[in-house]
Amino acid sequence: MPQGASNKKKYTYVWVSTIVLVFGIFAVCEITKRIKDGTIVENDRMAGTAIEEPLSFIVNNGTKRKVPPFAFYNQDSVLVTNKDYLGKVYVVDFFFTTCPTICPVMTSNLVEIQDKFGGQDNFGIASFSINPRYDTPERLRAYAEKYGITDKDWNFMTGQQEQIHQLASEGFYIMANEVEDAPGGFEHSGMFALVDKNGYLRSRVDAFGNPIIYYRGTITEKQGVNKEGETQQITMLKEDINKLLLE
Repeated sequence: MPQGASNKKKYTYVWVSTIVLVFGIFAVCEITKRIKDGTIVENDRMAGTAIEEPLSFIVNNGTKRKVPPFAFYNQDSVLVTNKDYLGKVYVVDFFFTTCPTICPVMTSNLVEIQDKFGGQDNFGIASFSINPRYDTPERLRAYAEKYGITDKDWNFMTGQQEQIHQLASEGFYIMANEVEDAPGGFEHSGMFALVDKNGYLRSRVDAFGNPIIYYRGTITEKQGVNKEGETQQITMLKEDINKLLLE
């Protein structure tokens, strides 16, 4: 091989190596910077996609699921209906004040939601007691005071037990049953439902394009994951509330 060609090839290798080295240094610096700033996440591409995509409607038999009519009295003995939530993005849960298991965590998570979005005219929370025979407005008010609930649009509601259980099972497909041997006498789901300003149930989709439908309310952001390996979804819920508020 001619000497000039050999030198040219050697210089090409050096030039390519230099470019690779420079880009490598730049990438390491950028990652280091983001770690220090606390902005790096487990999967940036997936997280970004989830935030940017519009939320899905929950559809049954080709029909978008909408919150059915309801009318119950809240902690201030004021009648609250589904119409009071029209124009608001809101979170729904089913609980009871004497629950010894998941309800305290669920309520604490909703307090964090309140602290982030409460006070906005287009946001609210609807909590339905599945033990309304015990959970009178007075007891619901004491419960709200215990947890520091200040948002005027967070209603703790009570009424006829059969109607509330029917709303849970048929309106939201959320389990709520009176079971004698269960802790506190009731079994219920620890899921939150998210409703848009027009009363439709909404959620993001999973990796297969299916709506997740509900958000796990029994794990805190700080806890991150439970012993069964399920991850917290409160961060996800906050992102999706904000998305609906901007629609």
